[in-house]
Formats: sequence, C-alpha cells, structure tokens
Amino acid sequence: MKGRLRSRLREIREADQLFSPKRRLRRSIYLLPSVFTVGNLFAGFLALISCLSEQYGFAAVAIGVAVVLDGLDGRVARLANVTSDFGLQLDSLADAISFGVAPAILVYSWGFADLGKFARFSAFVFLICGVMRLARFNLQSSGLRQFVGLPIPAGAGFIAANVHFFQQPGNDPLFQTYLVAATYLTAFLMISTIRYPSLKHLNLRRGKSHFMVLFLALLMAGVFYYSQEVLLALASGYLASGPVMRFYHLARRRGGEQPSTKPLETE
Repeated sequence: MKGRLRSRLREIREADQLFSPKRRLRRSIYLLPSVFTVGNLFAGFLALISCLSEQYGFAAVAIGVAVVLDGLDGRVARLANVTSDFGLQLDSLADAISFGVAPAILVYSWGFADLGKFARFSAFVFLICGVMRLARFNLQSSGLRQFVGLPIPAGAGFIAANVHFFQQPGNDPLFQTYLVAATYLTAFLMISTIRYPSLKHLNLRRGKSHFMVLFLALLMAGVFYYSQEVLLALASGYLASGPVMRFYHLARRRGGEQPSTKPLETE
C-alpha cells in the first residue's frame, strides 16, 4: 500500500515538473529557433508559388525575407544555447528549398525564359552548386571565423536583389549576357574556396557600438526608402568582397608579407 502511494506521489511530482512554468519556458525557448527556420521554409514556399503565378517581384521579396529569418534562427539558437542536430538538419533542408530551388526557379522563369535548353541548364547549375555548398557545410566543423565559399543565402539574395532592382528583364543581348554571367559567377563562388567574412560575431556591446547602431539605423532607412538600389548594392558588395580579399592577400604575399591565418567558419 505504501509503495503504491509513494509511486503515485512520484508521478504527481513529475507531472507538476513537466507542466511547471519554468519547464514550459525552457521548452518554448528550445523551439524558438525552429520557428524561424519554419518561417524561412514558408518564405521559400511563397517564392515558388509566386513564380508559378508570375509574381516575380513578390518572389524576390520572399527570398529576401527568408535570408533574414535564416540569419535569425542561428543567432537565436546560439544566444539561447539551444543548438541541436535536429535544428541543423531542418535548417539545411529549408535552405535547400529557399536558397536553392526558389532562386533557381525565379531566375529561370524571370530572365531565362527565351534561352530554351540553356535556361534550364543554367538554372540547374545554380541549384546543384547551392546544394553542394550546403553539403560541404554539413561536413565542416563549427566554431571558425570565416565562410569557405559564398554562403548560399548570399547567393540567393544576389539573384533576388537583381530581380527586385530590374523588375522587368531586358530583352537585349547585353542584359541576357549579364544575367547569365551573374548566375554562373554566383554558382561557382558558392563551391569555391574563397573566404567570405562572417557577421555572426558582430558584438554591439563593444566600445564603438554606437557607430554600429547608427550605421544599422541608416541602413534600415536606406532599405525602406531605396530598397532596390540599397539591396542590390549590399548583395553585390558582399559577393565581391571574397574575390577582392583574395586578390589583396595574394598581393601581400607577393610583396613579402605573411597573411594572417584565421580559422574558417561554417554556416
């Protein structure tokens, strides 16, 4: 009789702990990064649906929203110290859709429609390079300080920024040449070994954080009032930053200086 009473009391205590406010809060915090990941996936889904209905401007905006949500989920997971293998795999699968399939379909249906088989081939090149970039990331270790190859969200953001800027694709051969070259350049930069800076270690608590806050405020205002120009400039600047730094380090090496050896960082 006493044994059954003790067992019943133990079950009651475990139930109270399971549904206690602290336990519910901890479980909510654990699920919070996945909420941003699901939002990223939903934005990629909206981009695909918008391409089917020829709403290419909205599709570009949806990919941009996915880029923001993708940056937030990892940041929240690290701040809350709730990273997990499940969250990593879910984020990678969402990225494959939002930043691989969605921009490939967008650039194909928006700008490559008149190129026939070459259009399908070019869109697939972007997709396979993006998926390879994600696969390489999944095999790399974390805790490093630079990206190896252009991150796939940045590649998708560059495609979306071009669609958002030009709105309607030009029919002249010069524009078609630019779009094809930009797509292939973005694809091959994703699978390259060129290093790209990471913003994950941005710390607003440092001494000159007020300058960073001012810069972010001006950036937000610029995106609000001049979204087409500012977003394309940001995407293009980040895309070019890797090759520019590579050439800079090569020039220093030829000049006899030893470049700094910083560890690399995965996504």
